[in-house]
Formats: sequence, structure tokens, C-alpha cells
Amino acid sequence: MLLGITGGSGFYSIKSLNVKEKRSVWTPFGMPSSDLIFGEIDGNSVVFLARHGEGHTIPPHNINYRANIWALKNAGVTHLVAVSAVGSLREDLPPGTFVAVDQFIDFTKNRKSTFFDDLACHVSFAEPVCSELADMVILAAENSGVDIAKNGTYICIEGPEFSSKAESAFFRLINASVIGMTNVTEARLAKEAELHFSTLAMVTDYDCWREEETPVTVETVMDTIRQNGEKANSTIENLVKYFKSGSFKCNTCNNSLSGAIMTDMNKLSSAKREELKLFTGRFHK
Repeated sequence: MLLGITGGSGFYSIKSLNVKEKRSVWTPFGMPSSDLIFGEIDGNSVVFLARHGEGHTIPPHNINYRANIWALKNAGVTHLVAVSAVGSLREDLPPGTFVAVDQFIDFTKNRKSTFFDDLACHVSFAEPVCSELADMVILAAENSGVDIAKNGTYICIEGPEFSSKAESAFFRLINASVIGMTNVTEARLAKEAELHFSTLAMVTDYDCWREEETPVTVETVMDTIRQNGEKANSTIENLVKYFKSGSFKCNTCNNSLSGAIMTDMNKLSSAKREELKLFTGRFHK
């Protein structure tokens, strides 16, 4: 088992990580957002990737999600936790709260959210996150003194703009809990890559639905993000420690492609089979 962490707004590094190697990786889908950072926390291995790149240079709609997930999978990552800043769509999830997201609603428009453009592959996305990994994330947060909701629905919009008031009100009507611009694409690709996946969402604001609040701005978001940063680092440090001693029994996430591929893989070109062999190698000779 190898734990991977991808971080975004306000979580660009793991403070206690003893960095062993920075690796630039080429993938069949292009270059990832940043180098992979290989390191240890108290002797426990972890791989970190900054989804927006160094210096936050890549907006959410332009992230090469496929390259990011491919690179992590190729590096040996088996379990992936996505740390992400989100807006709250619920009164009981104030800024500073964390959420262990367990469901997604996808309102993105122009994303490459599958590795399989050239074959018919239909993975189940009914349960987008690994419940065992999510339970460990919750435990790590609670033992860090973090107020964390044990479930919630993440609605993902294309961005880079924040929502209109009408959109925010609509998202509340369909019972979404938090809103962001990145994680559903990572979750979809992680499922295709047969990774155990979980999201740690950090609430920064009330989006724009709450009339008594001023509409969300980068300035207000960043102020709360700075406050959330220490809690996120403490949570991830605990998670890495628990991960080594954890006993994972889930055998579903790492077999999500079984029964999902309809195309005869041997009918694909050798070049295409080579491109996808990291995921589908066991399905063709």
C-alpha cells in the first residue's frame, strides 16, 4: 500500500514531510500539474502532488487531471486522499468545518474525465469514495481536534467563476452540502484507475446563498484557508501514521474495472494498448 495526497487551494505542501525525491513525470496524457514529491512522515511513505502546480498557476478548468492520476498510479499509489477547499451550502457547515465527502454531483462541462476515449468502459460510480479510507480520514481529523462532518455531497462546477446566487440556491435545493471545482473529476479518474479514494473538504465560506453574508471573494476564502491549513496538515500527519498500521479489507475499489470493459481489448492498436496498460494490462494478452 502507498498513500497519495493531492492538495489544492491553501494546501500546497505537507509541512512535516521529509522529502526524499522530487520526480518529474511524463504520462501518455501529458505532464502532471507538478512534480511528484516522495517523502516520509515518521518513517511512513507518502507521495504528494500539488493539483494547481507550484505557485497555483493552473486554474481548475485547465488542470490535467488524467496526467495527475496516471502519474500517481504509475508511482505505486494505491490509496489517494484529495484535500480541497470548498464553499458550504448548509447552515450547519460553517467556515472552518471539514467534510468527509461521500457523494458527488457533476456540473462540469468541458473536462476530460475518463481515460477511456477509445473503448467502451462503464465503471460503477454509485459509491465514489472508499468507505474504509474515509473512516480513517475521519479518525485522523477527529484526533487532530478538527470538527468534521462524516458525510456530505460535493457539487463540482466548472469554474473558474464562483456561483451565481440563483445557482447557489438551486444547489441547496438538490441537497448538495459543499461546492468546489476539482474533486469529482479526480474521483471519476481514481475509480477508473482502481484507486481507493477519499476527499477531505475544507469549508472556507458560505458560497453566496446566505443573504447575511457578503458574496464569496478570493480574499475572504484565502483568509479562512490560512486558518484551515494547520488543521489540514495535522489531519494528514495523523492519517499517514494510521495508514501504515491500518488493516484495509476493501477489495472493491481496486477491482472497479472488472466487468466494466465492453470492448475487446485485443481489437485495439498496440499503441493504444500500451497507453492504457497501466489500467487494463490484465484484460489483454
